[in-house]
Amino acid sequence: MSRSLIKPIRKPRIGLYSVGLKAYWEQFPSLHERLIEYGQFIEKRMTEWGEIYNYGIVDTEGEGRRAGEWFNEKNIDLVFCHAATYSLSSTVLPIHQICKSPVIFLNLQPTDRMNYDQSTTGEWLAQCGACPIPEFSNLFNRARIPFRVINGLLGLDYTPAISLTNEVTHKRKEAIRAWKEIEEWIRASSVRCTLQHSRFGFLGNTYSGMLDMYSDFTMIQAQTGMHIELLEMCDLDRLVKDVTAKEIRTKLEEVQGMFRISKDSPYDFIAKKPTDEQMEWSCKVAVAQEKLVFEYDLDALTYYYHGAYGGEYEKLQGGFIVGHSLLTARGIPCSGEGDLKTAVAMKICDILDTGGSFSEIVVVDYIDETILLGHDGPFHIAISEGKPILRGMGLFHGKQGTGVSVEAKVKTGNITTLSLTQTGEGNLKLIISEAESTDGPIMKIGNTQTPVKFSKHPDDYMTQWFEEAPTHHCAISIGHNASLFQKVGELMKIKHVTL
Repeated sequence: MSRSLIKPIRKPRIGLYSVGLKAYWEQFPSLHERLIEYGQFIEKRMTEWGEIYNYGIVDTEGEGRRAGEWFNEKNIDLVFCHAATYSLSSTVLPIHQICKSPVIFLNLQPTDRMNYDQSTTGEWLAQCGACPIPEFSNLFNRARIPFRVINGLLGLDYTPAISLTNEVTHKRKEAIRAWKEIEEWIRASSVRCTLQHSRFGFLGNTYSGMLDMYSDFTMIQAQTGMHIELLEMCDLDRLVKDVTAKEIRTKLEEVQGMFRISKDSPYDFIAKKPTDEQMEWSCKVAVAQEKLVFEYDLDALTYYYHGAYGGEYEKLQGGFIVGHSLLTARGIPCSGEGDLKTAVAMKICDILDTGGSFSEIVVVDYIDETILLGHDGPFHIAISEGKPILRGMGLFHGKQGTGVSVEAKVKTGNITTLSLTQTGEGNLKLIISEAESTDGPIMKIGNTQTPVKFSKHPDDYMTQWFEEAPTHHCAISIGHNASLFQKVGELMKIKHVTL
C-alpha cells in the first residue's frame, strides 16, 4: 500500500552466513569463491526486506565463535545459515550458543539437475547443501535450540562460469516457494523488532464490563516488548484548546479529500448528514490527536472514555473517530473501547503493510453465507473499497455523545482476520482466519461493515472461532496472510492457531 507513514516501520537486522569445510578449499580450487558468490546473491535479495549482515564463510568451530560474537555486536534479530556445502555440525553450534537469535537453515541447491556425465567431486560439493542439514537438525534438537529449515532452489537468473550444469532456476516453483518463505520470515521478524521499540498509548479506560478485553499491562509488555503509555483525557483536551483555525481548515481539506460526506439516511433516524459544526469539531480533535501522537512518540493507540453526561470529555470523545481513522491509515492503529490486545493485532497487520481494520461480528447473512465484520469506531482507510463515507451520528449506540462516524468496507478479495486473545493461563494467543471479502451489500448506518465469506458455513466457522475463546474484536487485513502471521507468532513465542 502506498501511504504517508507518521513513523517508519523498522527493518529487521538479519544475520547471514554460509558454512563449509576448511579442508575443501585446498582440495577443490575456486569452490570457496563460488560459495561466497552464492552467499552474496542471497544477501542482495534479502536487502529488499531487511538490513543484512553477511559474515561470509564459517568453516571451523573457532570461526563459528567469532561469527556468534559478531552477530551479537550487530544486535541481530534473525539469523540465516546458508548450507552452501557440507560442514561439520561443530562449526555451527557455537554461533547459536553465543547468539540467541532465532535461526533458519537455508538448503538452496543451485541447480535443478546435476550434469551426471561431466560432474566432478568439486561440482557436486557446490550443490550438496542438503548433506549437513540432518546433522545440524540432530545437534540442535539435542542442544534444545529451536530452528527451521527452508528447502528449495537458489533461484539464480544466470549460470556461473565455473558451473558444469544449468543454474538458471529463478522461475522454478521450488525457488519461488523458497524465497516466499525467506521473505515471510524476514517480514515477520520486522514485527518482533518493531513492537520491541513501540510505544502504545492507552487513553482513558476499557469499556466497563467487557471482561474479554481486560488484560494485565505487565503481561502484555513482557510478552510483546512494547511500552504502554497511560494517557489522560486532559492531555488531549490541553492540545485541543491550542488548535488554530488554520490547522482546522487544513485538516478539513484532508478529510474532504479522503472521504465522501453523506446525506441524511432515509432509514436510520440517528444517521444524518454531518453538520458543519460536527465536521469542524472532528477536524479540531483530529489535529489534537495527531499532536498527541507526536508529543508522546506513539506507535499505536487504544482509547475509550465514558464521561459524565454533558461533560467536556463526553464532547471530546464524540469527535474521536475521524482523527483516529486518519491516524490508522498513516501507521498509527487506533482501537476503540480500550481494546489493547486488538490494537496489537492491528499493529501487526500494519507493520506487514496488510492493513488492520478494527472489527467485530455485525450480523450473519445466511443467504450469501457471509458474516459482516465491522464496528462504529475507526477504519483503516488505506484498505477501503472506494472512498469511505462520513455520517453524522445522533448517538453512538451503547455509548454517550454524538459525532461523525465512518461507513466503509474493506476491499473485495482475499483477506485474513487476526485476533489477539489471552488464555486462562495468562498467555497471549493469535487466532488466524483466511477468507474473502465479497461485494455484498452493507447497511447505511454509519458503521464499517465488510461481508466476509469463510471456507466454512458461518455457523460452522463461528462454532470453531468461539471455541478458541477470542476477544470479540479482531483486525481485518488484506491478502491471505496466515503463513506470515504464523511466523510472527513463532518468532514472538506466542501461541497461534489457524482456523
